[in-house]
Amino acid sequence: RAFMDYIANHPVYSHWWPLFTVLLGTGMRIGECLAIRWEDINYEEEYISVNHSVSYYSTEEDDSARLRIHLPKTESGIRNIPILEVVKDALDMAKEEQEYEDIQQPVLDGMTGFVFLNRYGDVMNPQSVNRTIKRIVDSYNEEEELKAKREHREFIRLPRFSCHILRHTFATRLCMTCSNLKVIQYVLGHKDITTTMDVYAEATHEKNKEVFEMLSTELQDLF
Repeated sequence: RAFMDYIANHPVYSHWWPLFTVLLGTGMRIGECLAIRWEDINYEEEYISVNHSVSYYSTEEDDSARLRIHLPKTESGIRNIPILEVVKDALDMAKEEQEYEDIQQPVLDGMTGFVFLNRYGDVMNPQSVNRTIKRIVDSYNEEEELKAKREHREFIRLPRFSCHILRHTFATRLCMTCSNLKVIQYVLGHKDITTTMDVYAEATHEKNKEVFEMLSTELQDLF
């Protein structure tokens, strides 16, 4: 919450809010999210079609590394993710920004019409997004430390994290609100149900602790 609020109100980093909102609101892998095109979004039925991904790797033709489009390794990676209202707002903001900047869409492996582009109008590199998170976290911590000193309070440090943590955060929140493992597996695109079960077990363990803390308060008068 601190990270997202900081971005939303920051004069420099606010343009990153749509991307991080979609990541946090869909649980997509970073390569999947950066690969979505406007044609992959069904506004009428309110879902995002995840059917390909981008990654940065060396080609067989030469030793240079570049962005490439690739299909999911398994059928489970192809799925439709429902669009939350805040995700729709983020997509609308990204659309408005592209139209305002009059960005010329790039073509990557025959595909075009990408939702998220960098300031040069190119498809984003997943590694650069992780570097951006690091910069934002460091900036937040610098400002927070100064505020804490001025206000004579404890400095609350934001830990460094990667895009995968946004996916994991979505996954744990999904597990806390849904007990249907097949639904969770489908939305997250897990090939193996055991992967889903591990995430579910971790999330429900934390929820159980929370419930029992509440229960302890309720039962105090009985002992």
